[in-house]
Amino acid sequence: MRVLVVTAVPAERDAVTRAFGGPAQIREVPGAEVHSAGPFDVLAGGVGPAAAAAAAAFALAAAPEPYGLVVSAGIGGGFAPAPVGSLVVATGIVAADLGAETPDGFVPVTGLGFGRDVLLPPDTLVREVAAATGAVAGPVLTVSTVTGSAARTAALLAAHPGAVAEAMEGFGVAEAADRVGVPVLELRAVSNTVGPRDRDAWRIGEALAALTGAFGKLAPVVEGWTHHDRRDRNRD
Repeated sequence: MRVLVVTAVPAERDAVTRAFGGPAQIREVPGAEVHSAGPFDVLAGGVGPAAAAAAAAFALAAAPEPYGLVVSAGIGGGFAPAPVGSLVVATGIVAADLGAETPDGFVPVTGLGFGRDVLLPPDTLVREVAAATGAVAGPVLTVSTVTGSAARTAALLAAHPGAVAEAMEGFGVAEAADRVGVPVLELRAVSNTVGPRDRDAWRIGEALAALTGAFGKLAPVVEGWTHHDRRDRNRD
């Protein structure tokens, strides 16, 4: 089984394929290139949940054979206890700012009586990935506006206790995967601490290197899990 990996930008895509050495094989899908390396087909789908959802949906629809897993991957901001340079894996992929502002505060879309704001990766896979890569496991928040203040950081943590990171694409990728019944995972390398915006403190190169290392360790875990998952589904 192949695994579809969706990143935001080419630098993240290339960090994933770099884990396997040598040039990646490239094919076109609507609006993007798919770079194949190891068990992964990797594309840079764009920044934000809408671009990520569209890119993932097109890639899933154009696949020559069904994918066994979809991964949202890249760098992101970390909450404690996920320091810069560390890895996080999502136990829940959360649409943290999908909802409405009211005089009494933010109300998530589920509180408005429609939609959903959390999608759950497979528990066993999350545990195996955390064990193999050393990633911190916890909720990863998808936001359309990156946090840049202490007040917003506090509000997010109050609404989502235990959150380990925020990024901008995970929930979009997860929605696309869920629509076609494919499990999803989100794996991030932490480039900065969530809080007051300090661009000079970001460690993007360090985070991209961590992402490369993670995918080198991830390949055997994912291959074993997808094969086991396929056998279970064939017995159902």
